[in-house]
Parts: sequence; structure tokens; C-alpha cells
Amino acid sequence: MDIGISPQDRAEIAQGLSRLLADTYTLYLKTHNFHWNVTGPQFRTLHLMFEEQYNELWLAVDLVAERIRTLGHPAPGSYGQFAKLTAIKDADGVPPADEMIRQLVEGHETVCRTARSLFDVVDRASDEPSADLLTQRLQVHEKTAWMLRSLLEG
Repeated sequence: MDIGISPQDRAEIAQGLSRLLADTYTLYLKTHNFHWNVTGPQFRTLHLMFEEQYNELWLAVDLVAERIRTLGHPAPGSYGQFAKLTAIKDADGVPPADEMIRQLVEGHETVCRTARSLFDVVDRASDEPSADLLTQRLQVHEKTAWMLRSLLEG
């Protein structure tokens, strides 16, 4: 493979994107879980909001995994691999709605930190497609975290 990125840089970027994929998939599962199990006075609002969010995350995992494959590396795809790679904590039981929101804010912020941590190697390798993917993901996760945080204010 000769796409203008060294094998070492491709491996390092793929490793970072694997962490991003694991975080995204774990956040997808958590959001879907909360969609199913939310209760309380905000039920309808949160149920629909969480559905929009998990659908967006579901599409995102494919984009990240395909970028890893484009760089010539296998994408992680099992619960075991994701559990080793993710920085997002699993939910304990079924928390109340406000705690669900807090955990999802934390999850989106974690994905942001993971994505940001990759820019040095991506920039050094002149890997614009990965930089573009990271920028797009950051826009989604930062906006989603802001919207969720807004529900906790007041």
C-alpha cells in the first residue's frame, strides 16, 4: 500500500481510530440502553432525543471503521475488543433520567478528547481524510454534549 502515509503513521492512526471506534460504539450502546429504559416526566423528550442520538452514532461507527480499513488495518468489532479500547464507563443498572443525561454528556466529552488526541499524528502524516473525519465527529459530539448539558441547567 502506498497512499503517501508511512506504514508506521498508518498503524498509529489506525490504533487511535480504533479507540475512537470503541468509544463511539460504547456510547451508542449506552444511548440505546437509555432510550429503552428512560422514565419520568421527560420520558417522551428523552426517548426521542436518545433515539436520534443512537441512530447518528450507529452511522458513525461505520465511517470510523471504514477509515481504519482504508488505512490497511483491521477494525475492532467485538465487545471484548471495545471493552479493552474504550474510555467510556458502562452504566450500572438503570439510573434516573438526570443521571442518564449526565453520563451521556460525559460520554460525548470523552469521545471529543479521544478524537482530539489523534490530531498530532494525523497532521504529522498529512492525513486529511482522517482529520476531516475527526473534525466532523467533534462537531457532532460537542453539539450533542451542549444540548444534553442544557437539559441539566436550571
